[in-house]
Amino acid sequence: MNNIFIKTSLSIVLVSAFFGSCRPKDTADAVGGDAAQKVYVAPGKYDEFYNFVSGGFSGQVSVYGLPSARLLRVIPVFSQDPQSGYGYSEETKPMLNTSHGYVPWDDQHHLDLSQTNGEVDGRWLFANANNTPRIARVDLKTFKTVEIIELPNSAGNHSSPFITENTEYVVAGTRFSVPPDNANGDVPINTYKQNFKGYLSFVKVGKEGQMDIAFQIETPGLNWDLSHAGKGKSHGWFFFSCYNSEQANTLLEVNASKNDKDFIMAVNWKKAEEYIKAGKGKKIKAKYAHNTWDEKTHTAKSEMRTEVLVLDSKMLKDICYLIPCPKSPHGCDVDPTGEYIVGSGKLAALIPVFSFDKMKNAIAKKQYDGDYEGIPVIKYEAALYGEVKKPGLGPLHTEFDGKGNAYTTFFVSSEVVKWDIKSLKILDRVPVYYSPGHLSIPGGDSKKPFGKYMVVYNKITKDRYLPTGPELAQSAQLFDISGDKMKLLLDYPTTGEPHYAQSAPADLIRNNGQLKFYKIEENNHPYVAKGEKEAKVVREGNKVHVYMTSIRSHFASDNIEGIKLGDEVYFHVTNLEQDWDVPHGFAIKGADNAELLIMPGETATLKWIPKTIGIFPFYCTDFCSALHQEMSGYLRVSPAGSNVPITFSLGTNLPAK
Repeated sequence: MNNIFIKTSLSIVLVSAFFGSCRPKDTADAVGGDAAQKVYVAPGKYDEFYNFVSGGFSGQVSVYGLPSARLLRVIPVFSQDPQSGYGYSEETKPMLNTSHGYVPWDDQHHLDLSQTNGEVDGRWLFANANNTPRIARVDLKTFKTVEIIELPNSAGNHSSPFITENTEYVVAGTRFSVPPDNANGDVPINTYKQNFKGYLSFVKVGKEGQMDIAFQIETPGLNWDLSHAGKGKSHGWFFFSCYNSEQANTLLEVNASKNDKDFIMAVNWKKAEEYIKAGKGKKIKAKYAHNTWDEKTHTAKSEMRTEVLVLDSKMLKDICYLIPCPKSPHGCDVDPTGEYIVGSGKLAALIPVFSFDKMKNAIAKKQYDGDYEGIPVIKYEAALYGEVKKPGLGPLHTEFDGKGNAYTTFFVSSEVVKWDIKSLKILDRVPVYYSPGHLSIPGGDSKKPFGKYMVVYNKITKDRYLPTGPELAQSAQLFDISGDKMKLLLDYPTTGEPHYAQSAPADLIRNNGQLKFYKIEENNHPYVAKGEKEAKVVREGNKVHVYMTSIRSHFASDNIEGIKLGDEVYFHVTNLEQDWDVPHGFAIKGADNAELLIMPGETATLKWIPKTIGIFPFYCTDFCSALHQEMSGYLRVSPAGSNVPITFSLGTNLPAK
């Protein structure tokens, strides 16, 4: 083992030396003279595309405009957001609930836009939580996270949230195989081969977007990386890259990289549905949270579910098939026709391209090279369409332009290579700065890519921007791919650590019935105050509910007394504005959880527990009018046991007592 470790370390050193020596010294001429003109979006004009970018360790989703690369919005998804109060307000706290309790921060890696007939439709955006496995749905009418479902029997939800061509399912594969939730997990780690299992989750998506775990497939204990659904002729199949066929549980950089080939798993989910109808599934105990947002009450709820339906891939032989794939595969991408499945072995010096037709033929003829723990292994050559030879070092991800071309990132040699899908010939290559992971072409994983632009997300920036301490800015680069050659247009920093991204034409989304504001008469929040006359303060034991309204430029009420130490105070603030883009904020001195940002017609709640007696100012945190500074008030806190009565007022300077 020491020899293997030394060889691996030496390889890393040699690759690093190659990368360092090949890095361009001067990149000034990499951008064409018309680049500035191509990315310029005049004041008051809109970008052509929305670009949704995963936030990595920030747990959020960033929204950029293309081609300008202007940051338009950060959507809170899996982490608390002090700007909006997401995860802090009483209404949104349930969105971050899990079977492990409240999880205020997670790792968000991948995104997928909903599709109809294999084409991006602009309805929803799905996002994954990597650490505590979950899938979220963002409603693109409101750009809000409206649903989050936890995935049981999983750990490291990396291979998600990828969808079928009519958004029938959102699918996820566990990164880390673990003992199933209903088993005794107190087992020695070195019993990996006996006790650890992999699970593929198929989450059903309803007509209104509602999610539910339809079934899971239990597989051998592998590590699942990325996946994509079949489309067109391969609709009904799903393809996953998986590694650690060695089933190692320690020092994976060596022990999970021994075999020349790992696998792509092909899953016949249509056949799985048939088995479920035939009663072949087994319900097992599993605790997981399902969190939903109600637009009418402006409130989330979290409910715990207790079982999941499981199919055993070993028992049902015609659901799952393994295709050998070199080596430690990462990306697994399907071209727009659904015929070609592209694997990307991180440690390979070629790109294998598999044929769906050849795979089906191999299954029919049982052209197998044995099995892997009961799963048939199709012979490599029997499924292989061909290999892209010597494309670069460290292939990771591939997307398509709809013109018969594929684009693949190369992490080690820091480049993107364009190649012809049918001839497998390399057509163009461009350097990127540095070490790219994912790339994103608008609609690039669908049946109808929009082409024109490609954004490459780089893991290392080094010398690209002004230094900002030990951690440098994250990097993205925008390319024009409308011609034969890729042309660099823009180099810009991003928030978080972007992994994957999805893009769609702006007109597809902004004309999709986006909510302009909440109608106050339709607000069904249990603590709404639909006008200033409904503003009040109600004591219920040691809980005090403040029904408050906000409008340019005051709160009602703005003088409140009778609060005592030991009270729990709930500020239910309703924004009475009925106009586009007039939010109000709310903050009070001593709040230890956050502030609120309330949209027009919306109600939000801040829980506040006073810790000292005194006068506590509160104010609007969002600049809303010329008299924004005057939008404030006072709250008085008295000692516990005092006889100060609850009083509240607006516009009255009370006489001194």
